[in-house]
Amino acid sequence: MLKTPATPPPRSITPFATARLSMQPLQVEHAGEMAKVLSDPDLYTFTGGEPPSVDVLEARYRRQLDGPGRTDEQWFNWVIRHDDELVGYVQTTVTGSTAEIAWVVGTDWQGHGYAKEAAQGLVTWLRAQGLERIIAHVHPDHAASAAVTAAAGLTRTEQLDDGEYLWTT
Repeated sequence: MLKTPATPPPRSITPFATARLSMQPLQVEHAGEMAKVLSDPDLYTFTGGEPPSVDVLEARYRRQLDGPGRTDEQWFNWVIRHDDELVGYVQTTVTGSTAEIAWVVGTDWQGHGYAKEAAQGLVTWLRAQGLERIIAHVHPDHAASAAVTAAAGLTRTEQLDDGEYLWTT
């Protein structure tokens, strides 16, 4: 009798698109443009941190592309492209059969539904990969992220992790 593996087989990152957006796998070469997208200090109100420099992003992207170094976890990172410009990113960490998602859309591109559309597209992509349990963590005061998370099909639980609500499918 064959045993079912504890974790699903490895997945490969692929581009995907929504009606208006194209999610392209992250590359170190995106750092210059993404440093501009992520340059507004207001982006870090709920997550902490500060706008990264190009050098910091290049190093971060190299680490992300190298992966976690653990066989039971995978990292997938995409930049969000609208027309000819980058507007943000989506990412997921897959551990076993669970995917934790996150997204950031630059301040100049907020208010156009890009985060919602990208998060919905990411959830669709993850489900096509066979992942049904999808989670996110959202700060209790971040109404915009809560709305994006709900639109992506996740439901808020009462569980707080590091001061953020756990949302799940």
